[in-house]
Amino acid sequence: MPLWLMYMIIGLFGGVTSGLFGVGGGIVIVPALIYWAGFSQHRATGTSLAILLLPIGLAATLEYYRNGNVDLRAAMIIAVTMFVGGWGGALLASQIKGPHLRLLFGVFVSGVGVYLVYGACKRLGWL
Repeated sequence: MPLWLMYMIIGLFGGVTSGLFGVGGGIVIVPALIYWAGFSQHRATGTSLAILLLPIGLAATLEYYRNGNVDLRAAMIIAVTMFVGGWGGALLASQIKGPHLRLLFGVFVSGVGVYLVYGACKRLGWL
């Protein structure tokens, strides 16, 4: 498969999941770039950040804003602090070896998954 087609498929899937669930970068794009496109953990993370700078955020945000579902004050405060946190996280990540970073990423995503499944089961009355 040509790389451009692989990247288009990753982009479409990342965009759809971003619009549906508010995820895309860490949950969809980073694993796809690592396991499908053969990127290192660091390259996948950096590429994902570059992807998310404008196109996904702007299009999805405009639609949510149009429907009254954006708190601009909260978004601005979080964006500024996320800028600082992103810089700090990138500094930290550049000091961690790829396999260790991938392990931390896997533990983080798995933890979020367990938390979401547990919360959903509890709300459905299954627990």
